[in-house]
Amino acid sequence: MKKISVKDILVPTVALLVFCLVATALLAGTNMITKDKIAQNAVETEKASRMVVLPEGKEFGEVKALDSGLTVCEAKNAEGKTAGYVFTSGAKGYGGTVLVMVGIDAEGTVTGIEILSHAETPGLGANATKDSFKERFIGKSGELTVDKNSNDGQNVQAITAATITSKAVTSAVNAAIAEFENIKGGAENG
Repeated sequence: MKKISVKDILVPTVALLVFCLVATALLAGTNMITKDKIAQNAVETEKASRMVVLPEGKEFGEVKALDSGLTVCEAKNAEGKTAGYVFTSGAKGYGGTVLVMVGIDAEGTVTGIEILSHAETPGLGANATKDSFKERFIGKSGELTVDKNSNDGQNVQAITAATITSKAVTSAVNAAIAEFENIKGGAENG
């Protein structure tokens, strides 16, 4: 039987330590170089998404954080009148939080939604990003419910085999609608 020496243990340990330090330094350097660009891309994506969810909006105001945890941005139309509001809301889905941007016009009708981020199952819950699902919310107002079979009235038809994701998106949209009602109520009373 061969006797294990200190050298047999020390050389691989030091080599592994050096490899880990170099890899960590490279990852940290890459992060430092790319973090500003990633943040800039996120801001640009949000701006583009606002125009998608509230097409009538031509000028978008400052994004404000609400006590509820949502954010809101007022949109003005070409005449400078309030076209509606864009909310960012999140709800717990199957794989984690589903972050949703919701456009609501001045009358309280959903004009569009965009899924900003999610960790849902590919081929199932991830189908929430498809236009065929997002369009189910357009034209709706008031509190919405998920239905497996119907997409009329207050019902939003669930994605097949992804009811949890469908409920999460609907919950995020409902939170935005509730905040719109708070804003609308405050404007009428103030």
